[in-house]
Amino acid sequence: MSEFAVELRGIRKRYGQVTAVEVMDLAVAEGEFLSFLGPSGCGKTTTLRMIAGLETPSSGDILIKGQRINDVPIHKRNIGIVFQNYALFPHRSVFRNVAFGLRFRGCPKREIEQRVREALRLVQLEAMADRYPAALSGGQQQRVALARAIVIKPDLLLLDEPLSALDANLREDMRVELKQIQQETGITTLFITHDQSEALAMSDRVAVMSNGKVEQLDTPQAVYNAPTSRFCAHFLGNANIVEGVVAGGGPGMWHIDALGRRWHSTCPGYWEAGQRVAVVMRAEHFDLTDGDAAAPNTVAATVRTVDYQGMSVRYFVEIEGGTRIEVMRGTHGRLLTVGSAVQVRIPAGNVVLLPWTA
Repeated sequence: MSEFAVELRGIRKRYGQVTAVEVMDLAVAEGEFLSFLGPSGCGKTTTLRMIAGLETPSSGDILIKGQRINDVPIHKRNIGIVFQNYALFPHRSVFRNVAFGLRFRGCPKREIEQRVREALRLVQLEAMADRYPAALSGGQQQRVALARAIVIKPDLLLLDEPLSALDANLREDMRVELKQIQQETGITTLFITHDQSEALAMSDRVAVMSNGKVEQLDTPQAVYNAPTSRFCAHFLGNANIVEGVVAGGGPGMWHIDALGRRWHSTCPGYWEAGQRVAVVMRAEHFDLTDGDAAAPNTVAATVRTVDYQGMSVRYFVEIEGGTRIEVMRGTHGRLLTVGSAVQVRIPAGNVVLLPWTA
């Protein structure tokens, strides 16, 4: 028995001359919640469809619990799938929708009754077993689709943007419930999304994808705070990314010339004097102060745009030379107005350095 729930070994997918998924190696542990995150067309859904059996890899092997399944048809892979549009049977009740996979497998009637009721309990729809999909809200339909996927006790649960059809508030509620259900059942889950907040909030690990390949695979905290490429830094969160040159220093404290001034960074790694680097400074890591503009990593600026968002506010401030920096703060304090003079400061530990070509 393999220690991994699913493994991708050298998986690749081509459509004629177009490569949808580059060579990919990936191993997912039992009970893990892993998200594939990336923009449209990056290959994340194609990867999921290959695992499901809806697409055939051009090369490489897919293993579930140590068994190669490339040639195993979808109905024999014991995989639960929830699609973006839920794909419920409109002429079947909630109970019969959820029971469909068990009946297909020839389960005894009493077992079907017990397992369907338990699945509906997990998704909090016990009282709606006799309703039909047309009488359900979008969130309730999503729960039915999830119950139908988990009732078969799958080896693997595949979720293809299941929250994208819901409104913003319901999406936030459902992502919490979905994670709770996954933790309660312990089912290994692969989740497809282009929404970074979903991936960061729900996942044990995140695979950030671009142009058919995994750019970075790590914990949510690592992919956000320690990106390994400019794409990851730009795609996740609100980051100011500028070109800089290493002026000196060493492990523990690097000195960088960027935006016409000297910056300091405790970013790990080794950099050579004169090396071009991408300097990544996230918007929420800046402080707006009335302090000394000559202090380390501090620059005088003028507020040019205020983007109030309720719980937070984005300021676009202009520093000497005309460059604009995005700063994000909470709204608990005094709100600044356009034209306000401020000092912008960022701790050295929040200045991330990447090779300019990364």
